[in-house]
Amino acid sequence: MSERRFEAVIFDFGGVITSSPFEAFNRLEEERGLPTDFIRSVNAQSPHDNAWAQFERAEIDARRFDLLFEAEAEALGHSLPGSAVLAVLSGAIRPAMVAALGQLAEAGYRLACITNNVPAGHGAGMARSGDKADAYEQVFARFEQVIESSKAGLRKPDPRIYTMMCDQLGLEPAQCIYLDDLGINCKPAAQLGMAAIKVVNGEQALAELSALVGIELG
Repeated sequence: MSERRFEAVIFDFGGVITSSPFEAFNRLEEERGLPTDFIRSVNAQSPHDNAWAQFERAEIDARRFDLLFEAEAEALGHSLPGSAVLAVLSGAIRPAMVAALGQLAEAGYRLACITNNVPAGHGAGMARSGDKADAYEQVFARFEQVIESSKAGLRKPDPRIYTMMCDQLGLEPAQCIYLDDLGINCKPAAQLGMAAIKVVNGEQALAELSALVGIELG
């Protein structure tokens, strides 16, 4: 029997296991009469040092994030407190993706997760408090290793967070598949040698992952 090409599948959480937080952002923008994708445009300014980046590295607390994000939004011409953004982040879990976790584990693949989140548990990566906490924790229990930006002090797309995961798994990047809904986060994974899948939607992601592992997933 030929040696298997991949040993582990590493997942982002928000936008992969759950529905995309960008959908929630767009709903909030519509409710407040803001331009479509305004929140993403705020987060694109100084992406490594803005309020969002600092919060996901646990360098500031929720109150400071609220004020800094609001100042960044006002600098772009609109008023929006950071607290309003945090309130809409908990995405719905994709049942087919969770089913795929079970199929992959049964086939002998190791499962892991790298998520950008914040200390309060509310972030694009996940919300480990509130009404979805129990369901989220059940999913996280399926992963052998989990790296949270707010605990590691690193956030994607910093290449060090991917090598940290490889070290924890004891695998080379080329033995890993990585899934993320942001191309900017897939790029360093691919550069390190992982097979990276940019998740546009759940069906597309599972089709590409199925092709790589040779299992019909979902």
